[in-house]
Amino acid sequence: QVPLVESGGGLVQAGDSLRLSCAASGRTFGTYHMGWFRQAPGKEREFVAAITRNGFSTDYADSVKGRFTISRNNAKSTTYLQMNSLKPEDTAVYYCAASGRYPNRGTGDYAYWGQGTQVTVSS
Repeated sequence: QVPLVESGGGLVQAGDSLRLSCAASGRTFGTYHMGWFRQAPGKEREFVAAITRNGFSTDYADSVKGRFTISRNNAKSTTYLQMNSLKPEDTAVYYCAASGRYPNRGTGDYAYWGQGTQVTVSS
């Protein structure tokens, strides 16, 4: 398994920025594609962003494109989600996930999940 731990969430105001981190244990982080998902109360977990194992390719949901940036540092076994120009509709629990194969946008493509970190954006 690949244990994942998210951090960096918090309460911010609309227009602010946050950087989420997802730290992985083990020595195989660089073999996994990484993704970020979010889930608001009463809503389905939705795709936010993904990055390939070497960081060469990224993918973003239309709702965050141009505002969020996914990145990774394989030497630190950590992936990041830089969130700029936050909106109240970004409020959700954010989860990082790992996939052993090239991922699509569905949750079923990811084998490992973190516990989530709360992001709340006030207006």
